[in-house]
Amino acid sequence: MQTLKEIPCGQKVTVAGIAGEGAVKRRIMDMGITKGTNIFVRKVAPLGDPMEVTVRGYELSLRKADAEMILVV
Repeated sequence: MQTLKEIPCGQKVTVAGIAGEGAVKRRIMDMGITKGTNIFVRKVAPLGDPMEVTVRGYELSLRKADAEMILVV
């Protein structure tokens, strides 16, 4: 299974789950990233951090550390 961090620009994926626990997992879920949600990777900064994604109709910037916890298919 891949993480969101590994997905190149222009790809659309579906969230399979969120690794991690506690406050970090809750913060990711509060951003609207839950199991079954579609995510479109819009842009990745030149050094790879942060990346901009579209989730539930809005743009969101994620750090690599957060994107690494999001499991996608």
